[in-house]
Amino acid sequence: MTGIDKLSYQSRWRDKDPRAKFALYLLFMTLAMGLSPRWQVVLLIALAIFTCYLLRISVLRYLKWLLIPVGFLLFGLIAIVLSASPQPESLLWGWQVGQYRVGIDPQGVQIANQTLWRSLAALSATFWFMMNTPFEQMITLLKFCRVPQLLIEQILLTWRFIFIFVEEAVAIHHAQSLRFGYRSWRTGYRSLAMLISMLFARVISRYQQMSVALELKLYQGDFH
Repeated sequence: MTGIDKLSYQSRWRDKDPRAKFALYLLFMTLAMGLSPRWQVVLLIALAIFTCYLLRISVLRYLKWLLIPVGFLLFGLIAIVLSASPQPESLLWGWQVGQYRVGIDPQGVQIANQTLWRSLAALSATFWFMMNTPFEQMITLLKFCRVPQLLIEQILLTWRFIFIFVEEAVAIHHAQSLRFGYRSWRTGYRSLAMLISMLFARVISRYQQMSVALELKLYQGDFH
């Protein structure tokens, strides 16, 4: 979360109108869903280069981001490619399991190919939008889309507490590491349990401090 937040503020398009960026995002998603696999590959490459240029990052770093969701995607593609059939000639390759032959279905290979490039193209479009739109622009966009104010405030508070949560966790972990709290598996598990219990107590304390600060500022129920 902190990395995404920092990247969005260093983007060349950080000051662009969020409505225009959202319109482009919808266009990219429409192309990702409607184009053929060949043109989806072209869209994927174009968006990857465009994103790297706007964020001032290397292509290698962008590819590392893609590796995370691709790992989950591959498991789904394996389920699409594999099929069980009583007719061995309908499969490209397979092995006998009882009365059925389990193997690679040619139609499944075609569907998996379409699913792979459609997913990657849509993912690259989402990366482009998410990493070029700072959070306050997201809030502005939600207000423009007439999202209920209560939901917007919930999103705002959740985003804020993500950073508080991470900050407190890093501070506790650093203090434990200085006291050799992770020198062995046994002490590591004990330190981790202490970290979790202390983390919730610290976060609740930070929440109470925020509530007091809001009351002192005459909070009326709306974040402006």
